[in-house]
Amino acid sequence: MRFSIYSEMQLWDEKSPKQLYDEVTEQVVNADRLGYDAYAIVEHFFFEHFSICPDPLSFFTQLAPQTKRIRFRTMLHVLPYHNPTVLASRVAQAQILTDGRYEFGIGRGHGWVPPKAGVKLADVKELHQESFEVFFKALENERFSHSGRFYEVHDSHVIPPPPPRLPRIFVGGTSDSTYELAGEKGYSVAVPPLLPYVALKDQLDIYRASCKEHGNTPDIVWIHACYMDNDREVALRDAELGMRRFLEGNASPLAELGPAEELQAAGYGFYTSGIMEKLAATPYDEMIEGDVVWVGTPEDVRERIAATIDVCEGLTEVAITVNPGGFDHWQAIKTQEIFAHEVMPHFRQHGETGVGDEGVVMQQV
Repeated sequence: MRFSIYSEMQLWDEKSPKQLYDEVTEQVVNADRLGYDAYAIVEHFFFEHFSICPDPLSFFTQLAPQTKRIRFRTMLHVLPYHNPTVLASRVAQAQILTDGRYEFGIGRGHGWVPPKAGVKLADVKELHQESFEVFFKALENERFSHSGRFYEVHDSHVIPPPPPRLPRIFVGGTSDSTYELAGEKGYSVAVPPLLPYVALKDQLDIYRASCKEHGNTPDIVWIHACYMDNDREVALRDAELGMRRFLEGNASPLAELGPAEELQAAGYGFYTSGIMEKLAATPYDEMIEGDVVWVGTPEDVRERIAATIDVCEGLTEVAITVNPGGFDHWQAIKTQEIFAHEVMPHFRQHGETGVGDEGVVMQQV
């Protein structure tokens, strides 16, 4: 079993952007010391309560000299807002600057971003699909060309050259087609945070069935916000504000969404379902009881992970979010320490094994 940390870098009023970047820097360095396998940060624009990290890649390259073995993971590069050939070049450079420790996600992104970025909502799906094709042509071929609606590329190449072999690829999200594709191609999947197993059971069953049909092995990463203390009551008290704001932060851009008909036509029907609003309004005790977040003692969290392993065939990695909703820095460090010392060894000692360290991570929303 592999263990990693995932952060959205949500900014709340009591902190400055500089303070938050400094805190996360210390958290990544500490995670490396503690033996976590990877540190993932979401790439997101325009909404500070969701995230203030528009470019995790540049953030990670300055962290590489301060760390020894931890892998750096962007979850995810949103292709409609990147030139895919330029992004492929930046990824190739990041592999050099991180000594091969950079892995990443690629996807369409959230439905509230296009208007802020000046991209037509109706174009996003097609733009993503074409950008995806160009991006992998650039990474997988010494020379490449492309002719499409958005891009015309003639006999181009990536400098510096990308690595000769692309490692494992991740997808994620909520649509059935994404999980079908993942199983067909042998991709791994990252389960979105805030969702209990029951919410994605059907999609994960589709993934496992597709893997079996195409001769591939399921590879699932589970992401959950987490806070621990050896005293359960202390954990419950100290985590409440951060967990409430974590859910609120994820739902905060909903006010900027366009008409429901346009979102549905563009393939963003999930945002019109009311699921995120319902999550944001979830009472604190129900968040915990409903397995939306993990709060309690190390034993409580071990039980939650064991229960997830029991029902989730193909689970290879657990990722925790330690700084949700503007948690204080000391709280994030405390959970990292407790999790590393009192949770991770329990599963590693029981002979759980994960996949190899190298990986390109792709997530589609």
